[in-house]
Amino acid sequence: MISRLRRFAVASVLVSLVGPAWAQDPPPTVFRSSVDLVSMAAVVRDKRGKIVPSLRREDFEVLDSGKVRPILDLRTELAAPASVALLMDGSGSMKVGAANELSQRISGAILSSLNPSRDDAALYSFDTRLLSVQEFTHDLPSVTSRLSVVDAWGSTSLYDAIGGTAAIVAKRTANRRALVVLTDGADTASAYTPEQVSAIASAVDVPVYVFMMATGTRESEKVPFEAERRSLLANLARATGGDFFVAYDTATTTAAINQLVEELRHQYVLAFEASSEQGWRNVEVRTRKKGLSVRTRGWYLAGTAE
Repeated sequence: MISRLRRFAVASVLVSLVGPAWAQDPPPTVFRSSVDLVSMAAVVRDKRGKIVPSLRREDFEVLDSGKVRPILDLRTELAAPASVALLMDGSGSMKVGAANELSQRISGAILSSLNPSRDDAALYSFDTRLLSVQEFTHDLPSVTSRLSVVDAWGSTSLYDAIGGTAAIVAKRTANRRALVVLTDGADTASAYTPEQVSAIASAVDVPVYVFMMATGTRESEKVPFEAERRSLLANLARATGGDFFVAYDTATTTAAINQLVEELRHQYVLAFEASSEQGWRNVEVRTRKKGLSVRTRGWYLAGTAE
């Protein structure tokens, strides 16, 4: 029997802190430690799009609202454990075409790329509720066996589910983390906006990778609502330091899975001291080496230790 999570309880708490341009209420009272550290996962690529795995702390620079902040720590271990949460769309629209079957195949491929001796994974599903199918475990075959349990029916609270799952993944503090969302992009019942959800995931430093199941051919991009769905999900994912993919065919899907796994293995994790000014802070991570680009989240919430 699939156990229900409390309906986005953690997400509701985090959304009370959400952010940058859309926050209307004053920030809550926050009790600060003497030093609050901000942890940020980052992926670095060269001009050809290749991962750059061997940078040192002195190669990076962090700008906090334009002010340079010293980097206190940098972790780069290739053998570091990873925690991956799969969030599969269980709404009725996933019955269209082979969307549900494709999402299961992608999930299985991602799980098979993990190392059970150090990595763990969890499986969640959603319609208007967030459902725990399999909690985090190193027994990866058990997660794979549960993929077929996810069925497609009901309405969709996609953005709420992403926010709630990101808050759960955030508890895997010792590991590299990623939330992988498999969906057709439809949302009919969420209480939260894509902007609010990207702030939730960014605040807890959980990169979100979205695989959108193509509803047809590449021509579907020309349909207005389809293009809007993709734009909203792409912006959400990339604002967290993750990425967005459309599952068209075997070749593009395989390339996307390989990219995700490569990035997870080669995440840099930087730590720096948070600003003493409470509230949302724009942050940019860049390298001192020419020709390299850094992808990471675009802000953090100062005034609360991460």
